[in-house]
This record gives sequence, C-alpha cells and structure tokens, in this order.
Amino acid sequence: MHHFDGLPDATEACLGPTEFFDIDHPVVRRFVAQAIGDAATERDRAVRLFYAVRDRIRYDPYRITLDPAAYRASSVIEAGHGWCVPKAGLLAACARSVGIASAVGLADVVNHLNTEKLRQRMGGVDVFYDHGYSALRIDGRWVKVVPAFNIELCERFGVRPTEFDGEHDALYQEHDAQGRRHMQYLTDHGTWSDMPLAQIREDFARHYPRSLLSAVESGASGDAGRFEEEAGAQRPPGH
Repeated sequence: MHHFDGLPDATEACLGPTEFFDIDHPVVRRFVAQAIGDAATERDRAVRLFYAVRDRIRYDPYRITLDPAAYRASSVIEAGHGWCVPKAGLLAACARSVGIASAVGLADVVNHLNTEKLRQRMGGVDVFYDHGYSALRIDGRWVKVVPAFNIELCERFGVRPTEFDGEHDALYQEHDAQGRRHMQYLTDHGTWSDMPLAQIREDFARHYPRSLLSAVESGASGDAGRFEEEAGAQRPPGH
C-alpha cells in the first residue's frame, strides 16, 4: 500500500483491485452498473457514483468496527450503512471499477453540529480524527470528494448537502443552511492507495478514550439507532 503526503502522484498505484477494493465482486459490479446507467464519460460516471454512495449508503457513526472485513466495498454495500471512512473507500472502489484512479484520504475535522449523544461516546472529544474522503482522478486531474452525509440526514439537520460536479472538490460545507459553523478542517494526513485501517486503529488509540476503542475493536460500538433521529437536539439555540 502506498501513502502520499497529499494527492497521489503515482496513478498506477491507484488502479485495480485490492484487499478492500474488491471491484470484481458481483455485489460491487451490480451496484456500479445500477449507479452509472448510461453515463458514458469519466466525469459523468464519477458524479453518478458519488450520489449513489452518498444517498444509498446511510451515514452511521455509531456502528463503527475495526474488523477489516467490514471495510471491503462489497460489505459496505451489503450493510447499507457506514461512517465516512468505509463510504470513502466504497466510492474509491466503485471509481476503480470503471477505470478511474482513486485513493482514500484522512483528515482531522471539527464538527460544530455534533450531537451530545455522539460527543459523549467520543469521550467529550469534538475533533473527528481520521475523517475519510475519496480522491478521484477525473480527466487527468485529482479532486477530493466526501460522500458521507446522505440527503435524508442533511435535510434533518438543516445542513447543505455536499454536491459534486465531477470537476471541483466536494468537501463538507463550512456553514450549515442557517449560517452556523458546520465543519472545520484541521489537518490533512494525505492519501493511501488502499484502506489505511492500521493507521486509523493507531490514531483512534492515541486520541479517543479506551472505552470507545474497546467497543470499536469488538464491534460492539453501535446500539444508538439512526443518527438522523437526533436532529433538533444537536446543540442549544444560539450556540
């Protein structure tokens, strides 16, 4: 697996199947075919894949595991939910399945619309370490794309959905639909040619409470239902 300090500078390393990007799996092939439809250009295919991953795979920050099998593209599709990292990996895998070079990036962000329930689970930490994004090489140019928040969640929380035109970066919005601070990027750790699960495990152990890490490693971290049901209680008015 290759790590790049920024966007990839070795396209060949970002093509083809990997342990996590199981692009030849029938589940992945079917998902991709349904998503791209009759799209013929690289740009159009990338856009359709983005929206399929964004909205068909529900964002779920509660059912996080460090089991490698859960991060395979086929597994994410079959589960129908995932947090930002597996969703970024899925989009990267789908892109590769149609010949688009791709990678997974990690960045640290502050989510100003974090819910109290999720904040407590994170041990009071407001920084989301190792937030995942996809890097796609479209028409000879790399872009950063975040397919994490599905449209239903955005509507519930009053957050502008991340839109992608196949040409420009599609990152989280700095402010929500009401002008409140939403997402603040702190540090970008670069990109990887496959899922950097060992790096994520190491960073979680460094930054989050042991209770959360133990739950994540055992696969017992999720009992909280649908994250979007917490809309309206994410922070007090005027905060």
